[in-house]
Amino acid sequence: MFRSRHRAKLGLATLWILLAAAAAHAQNYPTHVIRIIAPFAAGGLNDTAARLIQPYLEKALGQAVVVENRAGASGIVGSEFVAKAAPDGHTLLMVASSYTVLPATTAALPYDSERDLTPVALLGKNPLLFIVNPKVEAKTLGEFVALAKASPGKFNYATPGAATQTRFVTELWSARAGIKLQHIPYRGGAPAVQSVVAGQTEFTALSPLVSLPQIAAGNLRALAVGSLTRYPQLPDVPTVAESGFPDFEAIQWVGLLTTAGTPKDVVERLNTEVNKALKDPDLIAKLAQEGMLPGGGTAAEFRSLIATEIKNWKETARAANIQPE
Repeated sequence: MFRSRHRAKLGLATLWILLAAAAAHAQNYPTHVIRIIAPFAAGGLNDTAARLIQPYLEKALGQAVVVENRAGASGIVGSEFVAKAAPDGHTLLMVASSYTVLPATTAALPYDSERDLTPVALLGKNPLLFIVNPKVEAKTLGEFVALAKASPGKFNYATPGAATQTRFVTELWSARAGIKLQHIPYRGGAPAVQSVVAGQTEFTALSPLVSLPQIAAGNLRALAVGSLTRYPQLPDVPTVAESGFPDFEAIQWVGLLTTAGTPKDVVERLNTEVNKALKDPDLIAKLAQEGMLPGGGTAAEFRSLIATEIKNWKETARAANIQPE
């Protein structure tokens, strides 16, 4: 009996020590400059997103926050740097949804995308728009599927590159639709969308930022939006899910990660501050200028999104015989 009580007291004492240590860590963080690593060159979406959230974190945390560009190898260089940093919450990584494509397209990443980096907060998101050249005789996604089934191999789809999210989304969706489209890769979103405008390709799935002006001008027709809710700027265009593909979601996003092993209380504090910032009308407006809607939510929800996408893209790569390089 004595030993049992003694052990119980020791257990409670240990618990209190751990809780006290965690509380102390939360109170002391941050102790020095916080770096947000943008793994692409200045001017890109990752860099822009990092610079948008930087002043909010700096004010909320009472410590300097700097943005540092570490570009190279499709974002791998910057991601590896954060994966191998000290796990204390002072080194953050601003990634885009291309982060979840890399495990399916890269033979040997120098880090594990799920184990070596910890999701912090989803900053912004936008739907991919499923669009066609206006000469295509389809007003809905269902009608386009019917055309593609009637003429197998007739339609081409454009992407910003061979190993991009647009390719994986289109391959995943077309497999579910039971159709086969021919892939034509371009060097970036702008030339991909121009190819559809010119009729060199018939279909693509791209962000509103590059496609909305052409849709507004009548040079492209939007068949569906990839988000699970309708896009505010195209309220009459149904979602892919509404168009006969339940639960199908195709979004681009940007969000913050940090090094795995960072104390949970630090991750939760960073998540809380990002969610607070996303309620600011000025930040919402600046995200909108980049074609983005506010993100938000818990770190666990962001982790689930990343895990789901990595799984989907790996399965899609196998089904479409997309070989990692």
